[in-house]
Amino acid sequence: MQQSMMLYVHIPFCIQKCAYCDFLSFPTAEKYKQAYIKALCAEIETWKGKESDPVSSVFIGGGTPSILLPDELGEILEALQTSFHIEKNAEQTIEVNPGTVTAEKAYFWRQEGINRISMGVQALDNDLLKTLGRIHTKEQVIESWELLSIAGFQNISFDLMMGLPGQTLSMWDETLHQALALHPRHLSCYSLILEEGTPFFEKQAQLDLPDEETERQMYWHTCRLLSEAGMQQYEISNFSQPSYESRHNTGYWRRKPYIGLGLGASSLLKEQVRIKNTSDMELYIRHSADREAICEERQILTLQDQMEEFMFLGLRCTRGVKKSDFLRLFGCSIDTVYGKNISKYLQYGLLQQEGDIIHLTERGMDVANQVFADFLLN
Repeated sequence: MQQSMMLYVHIPFCIQKCAYCDFLSFPTAEKYKQAYIKALCAEIETWKGKESDPVSSVFIGGGTPSILLPDELGEILEALQTSFHIEKNAEQTIEVNPGTVTAEKAYFWRQEGINRISMGVQALDNDLLKTLGRIHTKEQVIESWELLSIAGFQNISFDLMMGLPGQTLSMWDETLHQALALHPRHLSCYSLILEEGTPFFEKQAQLDLPDEETERQMYWHTCRLLSEAGMQQYEISNFSQPSYESRHNTGYWRRKPYIGLGLGASSLLKEQVRIKNTSDMELYIRHSADREAICEERQILTLQDQMEEFMFLGLRCTRGVKKSDFLRLFGCSIDTVYGKNISKYLQYGLLQQEGDIIHLTERGMDVANQVFADFLLN
């Protein structure tokens, strides 16, 4: 049976940098945008005829891909179609920011085969949005959702953030209810992380952040409320209506091969090689047609690396890990390698085993990072 793979396409441009963001992105510079699109298409074309596996998902991320005009995005989509075999029913996602969606863009995306929208909502409170440095308002979220719905999009996901400066549990509850009123098929609910090098990190002493217990209450309130609303939790931070899980992100967690295209993009090739493109814009633009020249990092994953990733990525998902999958992939029993740790966390009530499956318990989700760290063998 032929294996499928995934594509990630990075668009590093945005209108302004958010106060919490450490992604590889920067405000739009017209002198770079056209040159970058040309370079990105040149990199995509280096794969033409080189990869025969069908593509089951495409994710166009950033940055803010929705700032691209239809003809600009059209160049990229055409290069993808001519260089890869994209399955007819592939999941094709574009990240959008409210305030950058127009009727013209929405209809163009739908016409070009994009069938999933990942919208960076983050908050539905205008004061919080201003604090985060977001360019949009709550009203623009609703307006963007309406434009997308009119264009025929049904599979719309919202990204939401909890644990924000000045945010209370009741404010978070209101955000969730307002989001659910728009009937998204998918919600990603993340806690704010203060990343080094961001404005939030530099001024964290001045931020009125919720305490650890309040943030914990926010998380479990999310799980309960979304479950009552008919959304199933399939990963620590991700919830969906039945059959609307993100196929792309699920592929990452299951270690499905993917090719990353664009500035700073990472790949996991089926030969168990991890590659990262350069983050140097000028170098990328000059040499994107030479994959070796733009390769910043290359790592051949050892068997140990692969087993560690299988465990800590698999345990993020509510379906957990299968002992039979471990045996099939690595040729040895999961108990031979991780039996001591599994027994310890079963005893602590942080893991649960049901037949062939091992997964985190609710208590385990509270200390998930601690559990994951214990499955690193080095």
